[in-house]
Amino acid sequence: MRAVLVLAAVRALGLVTLAVWAAAEGRSAHKVLAARWDSLWYVRVVEHGYSFTLTAPDGRVLSDMAFFPLLPWLEKGLSTVTGLAPGDAGLVVSALASLGAAWAVYLIAGSLYGERAGVFAAALWAVLPVSVVQSMAYSESLFTALAAWALWCVLRERWVWAGLFASAAGLTRPVGLAVTLAVWVGVALAVRAGRGSRSAAAGAVLAPLGAGGYVLWAGLSAGHGPLGYLSVQGDWGNGFDGGLAFARFVGGLLGGPGFAGGLGLLVGVALLVWLYVRGVRQGQPWPLLVYTGVVLLLALCTSGYFGSKPRLMIPAFPVLFPLALALHRMRSARAAYAVVTAAALVAAGYGAFWLLGSGPP
Repeated sequence: MRAVLVLAAVRALGLVTLAVWAAAEGRSAHKVLAARWDSLWYVRVVEHGYSFTLTAPDGRVLSDMAFFPLLPWLEKGLSTVTGLAPGDAGLVVSALASLGAAWAVYLIAGSLYGERAGVFAAALWAVLPVSVVQSMAYSESLFTALAAWALWCVLRERWVWAGLFASAAGLTRPVGLAVTLAVWVGVALAVRAGRGSRSAAAGAVLAPLGAGGYVLWAGLSAGHGPLGYLSVQGDWGNGFDGGLAFARFVGGLLGGPGFAGGLGLLVGVALLVWLYVRGVRQGQPWPLLVYTGVVLLLALCTSGYFGSKPRLMIPAFPVLFPLALALHRMRSARAAYAVVTAAALVAAGYGAFWLLGSGPP
């Protein structure tokens, strides 16, 4: 419960900061959260189904099929029941999902390192610099909640539930692949240890159905064949290139007036790698390591709009566990909570600055 309360408090701080900042600029915080960028694409799916395309200035045809369906389905259902506008329904879904995600993060970290470490893990996830996205009508909170509960079920060998959560995560974002692989690794380890069962087999079969079903449907509906979803994503400029586009982006910053920003990105990537290696050395279970590695790999090694890279890594919550363990081991609990409080204040300010900037998150 403490982890959920911490998440709620941090989210409230961020929303108040955003509202005050937006009001000072004569802008609407509500519009930024519920009716801009990706939020609008989800609303169009709710209102018109998968039928909208937009022609970019360079001639590319951008299709709403790039956006996976679970969030708009939930928005439509909640809107129908409550009368809320779809964008506002999306805000409710994200708010509830972020609380559910914090609870699962707490349970996972707590089972590995103790209850206090679990609270710190959930708190660190809440105070990420771009954590304001958790309050938007975006799919990051929903995906993280489903992924985290799938991983919790894997660690508890509740295979059918793990498969169901993984399948739902696969209906939420393309990175659902990471959850499916984590379930498969967990099942393989159980079989190797002699704990294979029908429920394990069922979980392994269920896990890829959500993502696989949508990708197949989208590809065939777009007229590009079974793997046509890759063409849909390609029109958006997204695709796996091993990190070449990101490397060129950072190189461009380092070679020009954005040198400080490029250096900051290199430091950030190095920190992520270091934290991941620390997680390996601290004995994180293989399903967590596989999940985190795939999320980070897809975030850093795909082309696309680089301003979105930070939010794409929000679901990689196990990378925060070494930091949570470090806070847990601090001699002074007051100092540890002071660190989290300072991070929450920075996140609230940066989140408002980021969302009220010129580009989409």
